[in-house]
Amino acid sequence: MSQTRTTKGDTQAIQALALFAKTPLLRARDLAAVGIARETLRRLVASGELEQPARGLYARKGGDLSADVSLAEVARRTPHAVIGLLSALRFHGLTTQLPHEVWIYIDRKARVPAHPPVRLRIFRVSGDGLTDGVERLAIDGVPVAITGVSRTLVDCFKRRDEVGLDVALEALRDARRLKKLNVNEVWRIAERRRALTFMRPYLESLG
Repeated sequence: MSQTRTTKGDTQAIQALALFAKTPLLRARDLAAVGIARETLRRLVASGELEQPARGLYARKGGDLSADVSLAEVARRTPHAVIGLLSALRFHGLTTQLPHEVWIYIDRKARVPAHPPVRLRIFRVSGDGLTDGVERLAIDGVPVAITGVSRTLVDCFKRRDEVGLDVALEALRDARRLKKLNVNEVWRIAERRRALTFMRPYLESLG
């Protein structure tokens, strides 16, 4: 009987490591859904095969995780969230700021994430606030929703009291210098997001 448990555990461990080879960051419940027990995960952590970067999250020890792993962690635990503002600026390489929180948008009626893997700064929006100018991509194999460059720039000007006008202006200059700026798209999103009145002089100064 003991041998049966050991064999089953070994099979689950092999299966788990195969999954981590494809997706470096996984939730315990994702693994449970395919029949991998928490005891198997605990044994893999104890043996040094896996590590636990946050509660309920597992990663391959020494695996090739990106510098944006905290965004992947948040998206894995909070799939309805959209990464935005300072965190999106950092992802797009448009700021020298190093936010100590992950800045996210969630629906006005959505539950606040319980036991987040990192500190969060939450902004509640509704309707197209969760879709307009939002890109969907993969970070460390995890689907992540994040505001694109144009939407991020607009949001930083719109929420300049939280972000800082100097940060928004730096991001606009950097986007232009790095050839990531689509003025027409920024203009359209700013109009839809009711930020054009304030942004207009800065956009017109770009020539």
